[in-house]
Amino acid sequence: MSTGHGADSAPAPSAADDNEPHDQGAGPRATTTAKPSMFSSLRIRNYRLFAMGQVVSNTGTWMQRIAQDWLVHSLTGSSTAVGITTALQFLPMLLFGLYGGVIADRCSKRKLLFVTQSTMGVIGLVLAALTLSGNVQVAHVYALAFALGLATVVDNPTRQTFVSEMVGPGQIRNAVSLNSANFQSARLVGPAVAGVLISAVGGGWAFLINGLSFGAPLIGLLLMRPSELHTSKRVERGKGQLREGLRYVREHPELLWPIVLVGFIGTFGFNFPIWLTAFTSDVFHAGAGTYGTLNFLMAVGSVAGALLAARRGQSRMRLMVGAALVFGVLEIFAALSPSYWLFAALMAPIGLAGLTFNVTANSSVQLASDPAMRGRVMSLFMMVFVGGTPIGGPIMGWITDSFGPRIGFLAGGLISAGAAVGVALVLARLAGLRPAVSLRRGRPPVRFVRR
Repeated sequence: MSTGHGADSAPAPSAADDNEPHDQGAGPRATTTAKPSMFSSLRIRNYRLFAMGQVVSNTGTWMQRIAQDWLVHSLTGSSTAVGITTALQFLPMLLFGLYGGVIADRCSKRKLLFVTQSTMGVIGLVLAALTLSGNVQVAHVYALAFALGLATVVDNPTRQTFVSEMVGPGQIRNAVSLNSANFQSARLVGPAVAGVLISAVGGGWAFLINGLSFGAPLIGLLLMRPSELHTSKRVERGKGQLREGLRYVREHPELLWPIVLVGFIGTFGFNFPIWLTAFTSDVFHAGAGTYGTLNFLMAVGSVAGALLAARRGQSRMRLMVGAALVFGVLEIFAALSPSYWLFAALMAPIGLAGLTFNVTANSSVQLASDPAMRGRVMSLFMMVFVGGTPIGGPIMGWITDSFGPRIGFLAGGLISAGAAVGVALVLARLAGLRPAVSLRRGRPPVRFVRR
């Protein structure tokens, strides 16, 4: 596919652009062509079951994240150990992420999700058993974090591409946005519940609840109607499928450059645990309550960004690049903010811009991908976004420790904004556009025009 009219105006391919022969499901066509509203995807029964299960499971996941970090810190007294746990959980995505996409393209996504979600639930139950019995050691947590990362390698691209099978191409953007709102809403509830449980009865119960919470998506998968899924033709096993996926992305700039931008921002711009912790302790000289407040404000902005994205009917390249640029600029302002109140006030806009960028890039890449390639494309998308954490985290952590929190946060913002400008110029050049500066009233100061 071509880049259309370029970075400043090109919409992602519409439902009509998706290859109809790949949609083998018998679901009503209205589910793919109905005009999106904020919650339009929830009119589709299969997606509604999926979303309800994810509400429960995501809350449990956030509970486990908080309880796991607290457990590791209590066992070792080391922040480095907490960082190792996080790195082990994300490392499999960096090492094996592309293979997860190959598996997703070969298998029934509904059945594959049943396996991965069951595995993740069992991991939570094992950690709960070890903790509640008093036998847990940090090596157990490391091993289970790595196992959870391995399950995520397959679960992430499968879950991402299964969305299109549930709702059809006309509702992908809305469904992706609601998924993000779902996850960020759980971020508001899960940590608070985990904190109460840890204080009252111990973190083991948070692990138990998380393990049991995976029953909700499993029940939803069982209750779905396969005849209403817009299933794509499965890819037969063969040699070179991984290289084929990489070549496919390289040959389609409307896929390549959004993924490049996602890689830069995911690796260097989304290191908030490092920056917010450092600002809280070293700049504002505050405690855990302040750290929790900053995370809460960012989550509020993220939920708002996801819901606003759900209202839009199209995914435009200019919105994706613009949101990335605003995200980087807001990080720069936050890094230089002279007071706590200004810093805190910027958290919600940063969350909103970050989620707008992520949702727009995700839905644009899904819609622009051939259904037979979508699993491999989305595995690359998730690999560069999530798998960059083990690389960017240590780099940004070293900058923050060596030069201070403000320089660390400033570096992340500058890289994000610079990547957005660079990708915008590349996309504009590919589309035969050039930047134009105007000082006339009523016109934007910088816009793209035909060469």
